Amino acid sequence: LSLPMLQSLRRDLLHDVKSRELRVIVIAAEGPVFSSGHDLKELSSEDDVKHHSQVFELCAEVMTLIQKLPVPVIAKVNGLATAAGCQLVASCDIAVASEKSQFATPGVNIGLFCSTPGVALGRSLPRKVALEMLFTGEPLSAHEALMHGLVSKVVPEDKLEEETMKISQKICESSKSVLALGKATFYRQITQDLDTAYKITTKVMVDNLTLRDGQEGIEAFVQKRKPVWSH
Repeated sequence: LSLPMLQSLRRDLLHDVKSRELRVIVIAAEGPVFSSGHDLKELSSEDDVKHHSQVFELCAEVMTLIQKLPVPVIAKVNGLATAAGCQLVASCDIAVASEKSQFATPGVNIGLFCSTPGVALGRSLPRKVALEMLFTGEPLSAHEALMHGLVSKVVPEDKLEEETMKISQKICESSKSVLALGKATFYRQITQDLDTAYKITTKVMVDNLTLRDGQEGIEAFVQKRKPVWSH
């Protein structure tokens, strides 16, 4: 996740974001590593504080952008995801991993604690699991990541594409406007106390009913037919 890579990822995430045709985004990688995190050459003393700030600020912008997008974002992980690469997986809405994948935040071992990856990890994993990763730098296996909730599914490597597309296609069967409302509401309520969360979501359920697709879905169910979404 060098500065040019982060800039490219931001452009790609925002590409056609308002198009009705865009329904789901999949982030994948070529090669044996999903993402090894920041380019450490960009973080040396040869660059100034302003440059270092630019790298971390853009990284934070990309990670938060993922959750603000109106469509689900899936991480398709086939290999090692470390440091900010692990942060990227934790920031996605869904993560499907191959059995050979591993996840780590090893910055502590080189004197650069993974503080920003810890934001996403701390919101995806139990606190003690996240802190063990951050304090030791030791990796989680794919199945350990599944057990602790960092990823959604673990499949054999030769089934990774099939499973990712299966989830994507299922998402595409639903109304984009309903999913956009639901995603935004989920992230809005998840940080609130219980009473506030229910106040927020109660209002949104009512708002959902005012959407054309909200009524279309109910009418289709009652009439025992397939809904025709307007998105």
